[in-house]
Amino acid sequence: MNILVLNSGSSSLKYILYRWEERTSLAKGIVERVTQGGSSILHEVIGRDRVEITRDCPTHKEAVDLIMEMLTGDDHGVIDTIDSIKAVGHRVVHGGESFNKSVIIDDKALGTFKELSDLAPLHNPPNIIGIEAAKKVLPDIPHVAIMDTAWHQTMPDYAYTYALPYEWYTEHHIRRYGFHGTSLLYCAKRAAVLLHKDPFKVNLIIAHIGNGVSFNAVKDGVSVDTSMGFTPLEGAVMGTRSGDHDPAIGLYVMEKEGLTAQEMNTSLNKKSGLLGITGQYIDRRDILKAAREGDKRARLALAIETYRGRKYIGAYAAALGHVDALIYTAGVGELSPDIRWKMTDGMQELGISLDPVLNETSVTRNAETEITGKDSRTRVFVIPTDEEFVMVEDTVALLEGCYDIHTSFTYSFQSPDYENRLREEAFEREAQEKPDLRQVRALPAVT
Repeated sequence: MNILVLNSGSSSLKYILYRWEERTSLAKGIVERVTQGGSSILHEVIGRDRVEITRDCPTHKEAVDLIMEMLTGDDHGVIDTIDSIKAVGHRVVHGGESFNKSVIIDDKALGTFKELSDLAPLHNPPNIIGIEAAKKVLPDIPHVAIMDTAWHQTMPDYAYTYALPYEWYTEHHIRRYGFHGTSLLYCAKRAAVLLHKDPFKVNLIIAHIGNGVSFNAVKDGVSVDTSMGFTPLEGAVMGTRSGDHDPAIGLYVMEKEGLTAQEMNTSLNKKSGLLGITGQYIDRRDILKAAREGDKRARLALAIETYRGRKYIGAYAAALGHVDALIYTAGVGELSPDIRWKMTDGMQELGISLDPVLNETSVTRNAETEITGKDSRTRVFVIPTDEEFVMVEDTVALLEGCYDIHTSFTYSFQSPDYENRLREEAFEREAQEKPDLRQVRALPAVT
């Protein structure tokens, strides 16, 4: 059974084609710079060279078409026709209180996603576009929605309830929802494997740092608090989102500059964060380069982001009492030793420190690594996230009628001998060029 997973972001579309019976990925890839011009696809197949093709994708529909072409093409394909795809799993960022776990998409569900789009303006609209585009191409098979918010349904009421008129919650469902749940679920389960512990006897702080950023407190294997809130706008400093700030600021600027609510929403979601501080940069690589070259605003942006992150880590350490592991994940968390170091430095009194050499060495998206400092009571891992594989498992389980919430369901990647062959191949290529990577790799004991 071939399962296609689509993870549609604001300017990207990730995909994996997975053959369930063999527990292996046939192909994976990403279309980048969707809607931005200069789009390209990076396509990977086990045992073959990676392929990168440039083709403009003005909308996500063209990106889906390009993926289908790559999967079935004579030169790079892995299936004869798209008819061999039996289901599609889709990432959906915000399910509100209407959904607390993954669901098969029907017209009612799709309508609800559209109603919730204002709550995740950077993601729900492209999520929906991805769903609609794929349903046009593959109309006769099940399409499944995997919710980013589902992981956080275990938060206690004192963590998700805001100090606002209570009627806003009862009448308008205003509460903390949290996001990045699929990524956080994967990292939490993999951390338990690396710690050789029961997945429901671990306390973790997970830092998901990409263009979007969120921190997650995990107590006894379930989410108990997270930095994002009613929408993905709250919390840490992000690429274009403001994160935490005095809510009166928006009202003040709206009055001073005559802005509408929609204009303020755009400013906070798309013109703030690192872009707002630097005036030109979103990508941390650009910011780090500019900072090294003396750009004061780039240096300020790094200082603000890492200081805010350090505060969240400290707050969650206090909330949990005992922390088994701190985990860095997502693009920046996996690939930026500088950000990790600046964000963790100075936390020795809390029992958290990094090894500077191991931290600098750990630059890979293809293996789990450990960068724990010598005297650190809390272990520190870098775990490349795998949202797409969680989506595959949820989709198959729904088709087979055995799906349940994660506290009553065991994923295959919870096994110590779980292996991702595509990542294994990619890691071997990396390790040939950078042998020191093998020294930081975190390998669970196979039972």
